[in-house]
Amino acid sequence: MSEPKLLEKMRNAIRLRQYSIATERVYLQLVRRFILFHGKRHPATMHKKEIEAFLTYLAVDRGVAPSTQNVALAAILFLYRNVLEIELPWLNDVIRAKSKRRVPVVLSTGEVGSLLRCCSSQHRLAVGMLYGSGLRLMECLRLRIGDIDFSRHSVRVHAGKGGKDRLTVLPDNLEAVLKTQISYVRCLHEQDLESGFGAALLPPSLARKMGKSSRRLNWQFVFPALSVSADPRDPRHTYRHHIHPSSLRKAVTSAANRADIVKRVTCHTLRHSFATHLLESGTDIRTIQQLLGHSDLKTTMIYTHVVNRGALGARSPLDGIVVKGNA
Repeated sequence: MSEPKLLEKMRNAIRLRQYSIATERVYLQLVRRFILFHGKRHPATMHKKEIEAFLTYLAVDRGVAPSTQNVALAAILFLYRNVLEIELPWLNDVIRAKSKRRVPVVLSTGEVGSLLRCCSSQHRLAVGMLYGSGLRLMECLRLRIGDIDFSRHSVRVHAGKGGKDRLTVLPDNLEAVLKTQISYVRCLHEQDLESGFGAALLPPSLARKMGKSSRRLNWQFVFPALSVSADPRDPRHTYRHHIHPSSLRKAVTSAANRADIVKRVTCHTLRHSFATHLLESGTDIRTIQQLLGHSDLKTTMIYTHVVNRGALGARSPLDGIVVKGNA
């Protein structure tokens, strides 16, 4: 079997399981690199030592992070198990890279305020949702009108990390501007319907089930793109997608620079800040775990290391010593 046919089979297997398009691209890219690294040998002829040689190449020669190594291993395991349908005992013995647990960067409430004030009006609402609801970047961009519940002051996150649904808080301060945004989306949607568009981008199985109902306002993205475009997986269909994630990343970086925040600020920094500030205000850590959608409480516990002062609110003993004169 030639490489293009093998990768096409893998693409179909990924789509059958409804993985995200980002996962599809990364898995295909890594498997292609794995095959090329071994001189275009067919994966069915390779074993444990070839996989470990590729992972070692990524770590030593390419200097990738442990998480990237593990994604590469996951892509290769997907290939063997779901495409080649080969279940070999040595697959479970391949050594996985140990991920490093790092203390997250957290902004103060004052820094968050400065960041929001320095955001462009076009992106301020989305950035506010990242912090105010503790959303991941793609969870925010994939929000649909029907996910916003003003009566219960909640936001439904559909198919978040790990394909899990959850509810999180809707900030009262954003309700008025959210309603204005929904009115804007309504006008945009009416224009799309008049132009023969307006159907929402949904998973194929759900799209078939919904039929014309997919044209309803509740399925439209809260943060729509400025123009309609072809579906990257099926160019025959045209939809109005959400804004591109890079635009929000750039907006946060630009706002942090204008606010003169010297910390490394990303979209995920706002999610870390959301969790830390809730913990500082006395919110139960189990509640924070549910709001963030963490499966393991240990993941949420990392925020106890940045509460109040540097480490668990501890105060340096040097602060209790009066030093007179110049050093």
